Amino acid sequence: MYKILVINPGSTSTKIAVYEDEKCIFSQKVEHSVQDLDSHPNFMDQLQFRRKNIVECLENSGFQRSDFSAIAARGGILPPLESGTYLVTEKMVHYLKHLSPVKHVSNLAAVIAYELADGKIPVYITDPVSVDEMVPQARLSGIPEIERKSLLHALNIKAVCRKVASEFNKTYGELNFVAVHLGGGISVAAIEKGKIIDVNNANDEGPFSPERTGELPVGDVVRMCFSGKYTKDELKKKFIGKGGLVAYLGTNDLREALSIAKVDKKADLIVQAMAYQIAKEIGGMCAILRGKVDAIVLTGGMSHSNDLVDRIRGYIYRFAPIFVVPGEFEMEALALGTLRVLRGQDIPKSWGDPNE
Repeated sequence: MYKILVINPGSTSTKIAVYEDEKCIFSQKVEHSVQDLDSHPNFMDQLQFRRKNIVECLENSGFQRSDFSAIAARGGILPPLESGTYLVTEKMVHYLKHLSPVKHVSNLAAVIAYELADGKIPVYITDPVSVDEMVPQARLSGIPEIERKSLLHALNIKAVCRKVASEFNKTYGELNFVAVHLGGGISVAAIEKGKIIDVNNANDEGPFSPERTGELPVGDVVRMCFSGKYTKDELKKKFIGKGGLVAYLGTNDLREALSIAKVDKKADLIVQAMAYQIAKEIGGMCAILRGKVDAIVLTGGMSHSNDLVDRIRGYIYRFAPIFVVPGEFEMEALALGTLRVLRGQDIPKSWGDPNE
């Protein structure tokens, strides 16, 4: 029996879990104080207090680091790479700490796990955000200096599609999906026989979400950038963090937005517009797959909302069978990815800085 520690940091908390083979025997969300977060606005500066919180949580729950066969960590913002499970190395840790182009809380996971392991047990990441399986034609943006990038909720999307594949008594690699992660950011992916051949960058493209603008009319964006009214950081925050439902309704909570929509026609229109844009992106991905879609899969936190799901379903119900798998399965997916390696079912991939 293998015992696996799973670490998944979020912006204000860190999720940890312990799995014995496929079974989760412990799970806890470690909340971090406002004081600690405010005094360490740079994510990587949060390394020590987050690590300390994790160790205290494990010890208080009766676990020792020597109990674990391996640690599974959420993958950070690495250069584009193949889907799979990767062994965390000193080189990867250095990249996440010092070279990653995007300062994101996920970069902390492998660094914390590597320090906790102290060279005594292996550390793995599975399907990080930068998984890249896009076909060549999907990369062209229309301007040579800008290439479309594959950045998405790969871990949860692949885990959920594996669950849906089992409903067909087939493997993930045998089917075509359009998979939609509905969260603070929204990823809509075209999956052909196990490969994510196209996806909107959840930061820059696709539908608007609870706190992101998605795609914008580029001419108007240029005018905003040169209006003199905003700094670069103010504009970035306006597009990611203060866009979408937050910009229109002052909330990033779909439940609150739907409550307002019950009594406010403008709010109802805004929620409907988000569903409309999600459906439009789904339709585009169905076209990418030439209409050969075995299932449309809706997942992520917002898929708990029957109201939102029904609004989306109204546009897409003729395209393919729709499966709704609410929530996130990242912790389970990380544990199972590591378990497959420990059992010898998968060979861990190696990663090195491609610029060296």
